[in-house]
Amino acid sequence: MFKNYSEFIKEFDTVLKLLFTSQKKYIKCKKGCANCCSKGEYPYSQMEFAYLTQGFINLPEDKKIIIQNNIKNLIEEKQKNKNIRFEHKCPFLIENECSVYEFRGIICRTFGVCYYDDKEGYVRLPDCVFDGLNYSEYFDKETNILKITDVPMVNLRIDRVLESELAKKYKISCGEIRPLLNWIVGNEK
Repeated sequence: MFKNYSEFIKEFDTVLKLLFTSQKKYIKCKKGCANCCSKGEYPYSQMEFAYLTQGFINLPEDKKIIIQNNIKNLIEEKQKNKNIRFEHKCPFLIENECSVYEFRGIICRTFGVCYYDDKEGYVRLPDCVFDGLNYSEYFDKETNILKITDVPMVNLRIDRVLESELAKKYKISCGEIRPLLNWIVGNEK
């Protein structure tokens, strides 16, 4: 089931490595930084969620218990918080490390790099720019102007990636896209 998707991810990671390398002077990502994983909705396709689940299944029992407790707490928090958009820490983050790193979704793989969103018509920056991290030395918070000219002209939005020529090459069908927590609890969008 996951053979084509795994091959797609392998090639997609190669493309991302080139993007991150070309943007290296702007990026401050390093092991232990989990800023991107600390607040979000984490959109996942059905295929990505199934793939992530495989990573979870292979974890040691102690990590599974931590993740299950994280999920339980998030569900309780979400029920208290009736906002339409529920941003939260990723339940798979343990001690500032992704417990399912090799199985993480596209949104997680693209965290940290800026790109041009051709659908919305603007440059998307990682949220950590506002925390003095990636691209912050080249971004004016007051005017919202990014002072670089080498923005990658590839759109890394999950829907664009899953509809890309690369995705077509591997004949992957990823299904609908939902926030990660909604897949976990079985809720609709």
